[in-house]
Parts: sequence; structure tokens; C-alpha cells
Amino acid sequence: MSIIIVGVGNADFAAMEFLDGDSRTLRSHTGEEAARDIVQFVPFREFRNAAKETLAKAVLAELPQQVVQYFKHKNLPPTHSEPA
Repeated sequence: MSIIIVGVGNADFAAMEFLDGDSRTLRSHTGEEAARDIVQFVPFREFRNAAKETLAKAVLAELPQQVVQYFKHKNLPPTHSEPA
């Protein structure tokens, strides 16, 4: 699972930035380390005047790495299938 959060408005999104976990490893209240980063947070206000493609790129930026991390965590190697 990957969670993508887009913050809309001028609220304080510090909690969302914390969940994003880009700058540190998340830990549970018992100190258990998160197995992988599954959250991508993007504040919409930073892209208000940008091209919609710029927002889409930021929102989806971490998704490929999250998929790779998942497969590595589950010890699932890539398959080599023939193109249709």
C-alpha cells in the first residue's frame, strides 16, 4: 500500500510532513521502526501556480521506489515476461 496525501488550504501540515518520513525513519509509539516509507505528502499551495503536470510529478515521485521497496521487503524478484 502507498498513501498519497495532498494538503489543500493554508493549514499547518506539520503532522503530514512527519508522516511522509522523508527526513527520518518513522517509529511507532513503542519505538518499532517502520519497515518502509509508504506516505507521500505534497502541499497543494506550493503548486497553485504551476502546471498541473508539475503537481502530478511531485505527487507520484516516490511511488516507483515504494513499489521496489515492497518487492524487496517481500523478497519478490522481478519477473521477465514477454511483451504482448
